[in-house]
Amino acid sequence: MTQLELDEAKARELEEKFDPEMRFRPLGSLAGRIVGGALVALSLFHYYTAGFGLLSEMLHRGIHLAFVLGLVFLVFPATPRGYAAPPASRWMTPLGIPLLDWVLFAAALAAVLHVPLIPLDDLAFRVGNPTSTDVALGAILIVLLIEANRRTIGWPLPLIAISFMAYALFGPQMPGIFVHPGATVSQLVNHLYLTSQGIYGVALGVVATYVFHFVLFGVFATRIGLGQLFLDCAAWVAGRYAGGPAKVSIFGSALFGMISGSSVANTVTVGSLTIPMMVRLGYKKHFAAAVESTASTGGQITPPILGAAAFLMIEFLNLPYTTIILASIIPAFMHFFGVFMQVHFEAKRDGLRGLRPDEMPDLKAAFKRDWPTVIPLIGLIYMLFAGYTPYLAAFTGITLAVLVGLFNPMRRMRPIEIIEGLRDGAKYALAVGVASACVGIVVGVVTLTGVGFKISFIVTSFAADMAQASAALLPAWVMGLQTLTLLFTLILTAIVCVLMGCGIPTTATYIIMVTVAAPALGLLGVEPIVAHFFVFYYGVLADITPPVAIAAYAAAGMAGADPFKTGNTAFRLALGKALVPFVFVFSPSILLVAKGFNWPDFATAFAGCVIGITFLSAAFSAYLLVPARLWERLVLAVASILLIAPEIWSSIAGLVLAAPVILAQLARRRGASMAA
Repeated sequence: MTQLELDEAKARELEEKFDPEMRFRPLGSLAGRIVGGALVALSLFHYYTAGFGLLSEMLHRGIHLAFVLGLVFLVFPATPRGYAAPPASRWMTPLGIPLLDWVLFAAALAAVLHVPLIPLDDLAFRVGNPTSTDVALGAILIVLLIEANRRTIGWPLPLIAISFMAYALFGPQMPGIFVHPGATVSQLVNHLYLTSQGIYGVALGVVATYVFHFVLFGVFATRIGLGQLFLDCAAWVAGRYAGGPAKVSIFGSALFGMISGSSVANTVTVGSLTIPMMVRLGYKKHFAAAVESTASTGGQITPPILGAAAFLMIEFLNLPYTTIILASIIPAFMHFFGVFMQVHFEAKRDGLRGLRPDEMPDLKAAFKRDWPTVIPLIGLIYMLFAGYTPYLAAFTGITLAVLVGLFNPMRRMRPIEIIEGLRDGAKYALAVGVASACVGIVVGVVTLTGVGFKISFIVTSFAADMAQASAALLPAWVMGLQTLTLLFTLILTAIVCVLMGCGIPTTATYIIMVTVAAPALGLLGVEPIVAHFFVFYYGVLADITPPVAIAAYAAAGMAGADPFKTGNTAFRLALGKALVPFVFVFSPSILLVAKGFNWPDFATAFAGCVIGITFLSAAFSAYLLVPARLWERLVLAVASILLIAPEIWSSIAGLVLAAPVILAQLARRRGASMAA
C-alpha cells in the first residue's frame, strides 16, 4: 500500500470515528453490489433530472426521500458496534444485513411513495381529511425518520423533533404564553405528511434539488485531483513564510472548501498533509489541530459552493444563488484572515520557520499534471453567474469532471472509479437527506402551532429588559435603547445557535434557527438576508465549539492531541468569525448585496474589521511587532472591539486607544534591532 493510500485510509478512519454521518456498515460482496447499485441509481437519477428536467415537485422529493431513507437502513448500522464488522450470515441477517433493516427499508419505500403517488386532486381533498391509511403510513414515516437520524447523526435532532411533536399534541397543558389548542395525532400526521409544510417541505426540496448535486460534484472534483492542485498552490503561496505549514492549512482549506461543504471532510483531507508538518516545525499538537479544524470550517462559508444551508437561502429568501455567493465573499475572507493573523503572530513569537525549498511542491509540475482539473470548477462558476439554475450548473460541473477524469492523460480515471464516485456521492448525501426531512417535522410543528412567533416575542422581550437595565448604566451617547435591544437579541440568538449546533448538522441548525429565531431579528428591523447569514455563521461555528466540536475532535485525532484543549483553541482562533456576524447586522454593507449598500459604510466596516481582527489576534497571541506585555494585550483587546464596531467614531477611538501600544512595540523592536 502506498503512502497516499495509507493517508486516505487514515482519513476515512478518522471521518468514521468523529463524524457519525460517515459510519457506514461494512458489506459483503453481494450486499455491497446490491446496495452500491441502489446508491449509483440514486446519483444517476439526480444527475439526469438536473440536466434534462426535474419531475413534479412532490414526485421528485418523494423519489429522493424514498431512496435516501430506505438506503440509510442498509448503509448505517443500528448501533456503533454494527460498523465494526459484518454480522454473521444467518437467516436473520440475509446478505449480512439484519432482517429488521430490510423490513425498515421496505417500510420506508411504502411510507414515502404513498403521498407522491396520490393524484393531485385526490390529495387536495385528503389534506385535512386523512384516511386511516394516510395516518398509519404517516406515523410510520415519522418513526422511521427519527430512527434514521439517530443512526446517522445521533440523538440531538431526533429529540428536538420529538419535543416539538409533544408540544403540538399537549398544547393545552403548556405553561403561559406557550399554551395553544393542541392537535390530535391525526391532525399532526396530516400536517406533517400530506402538506408541503412538513416532511415534504422546503428543506427536503432543497436537498433533493441542489445539495445532492453539489455533494456529487465535490466527490468527482476531488477524485480527478482538483483538491491536490489546491493544496500544492497553497503550499507554494504560503509555505515559505514563518510558520509555513499552518498558513498552508489556511489557504488549502479555503481553496478546498470551494469544492467541499463539509468541515470534517476538509479537516481530514487537508489535515493529513498539514498537521504532521506543523508538529514537525514546532507547533504544539493541540494548536496544529485547532488551526486545521478552524480553517476547515470555512469550507461551509466559502463561495462558490458553500455548504448545504446556503442553498436553503435560495428558497427561504427567494434570491438567486449568485446573490448568496456575493454576500458570502467578505465574511469568508474575514474568517480566514482572523485565523491567518493568529497563526502568523504565534509563528513570529515562537520563531517558527517556513518550508525549505526542498519541502515545497513543484508548482510548475503540479499545473502541468493537474491544470485540466480546474475546468469543471470554471464551468460550474460560469453557469452560476450566467444565470442558469444551480442544479444545471452542478450538472455541467459533474459532466466536465467526468470528462476530465476520462481524458486527462496525467491522472486518468477508470470507468470503475466513476461508478465508485456515483456510489460514494450518494452515500455522503444520505445523512443530510434524512436530516432535512426530520427538520421538516420541526418546521411543520412551528407552522401548525405558531410557536415561532411566541419564541421571537420572548427573546425580544427578554433582550429589551436587559437593554433597559444596561441603559441605566451607560451614557445615552454610547448606545441607544433600540441598539442595545438588538445587541442583546443577537447575543441570545448566537448562544442558542451554538448550543443547538452541538451534535446537529449545520443545515438542520440553520433551518430550525431560521424558523424560530430569525423572526426575532426581523421584528427589530434586521434585513432577512442579514438575519439568515447571522444564523448560518453561528451554526457553522458549532463544529469547533466544545463540548461537541466534531471538526476539532477529528483534527485532534490526527494530531494525537487533547480533544477538549483543541476545541477550546479552535474556538479562540475562530473569534474573528464569531464577531463578524455582529458587524454585518449593524453594517449590512459588508455583505455587498444588502439594501442601502454604499461604499463609505463598506470601507469603514471593512477597514475596521481588518484592523480590529489584527489587534484581537495580537492580544490572544501575545505578539504584535514584538512579544506583548499584559497591559498591551488588554488595551489591544478593547481597541479591537471598538474598531470592529462599524461606526467611524468608535473606529477612531479604537485607533487612538491602540496608539500607545503600537508606539511601545515600535520602540522595543527598534531597541532589539540596535542591540542585535
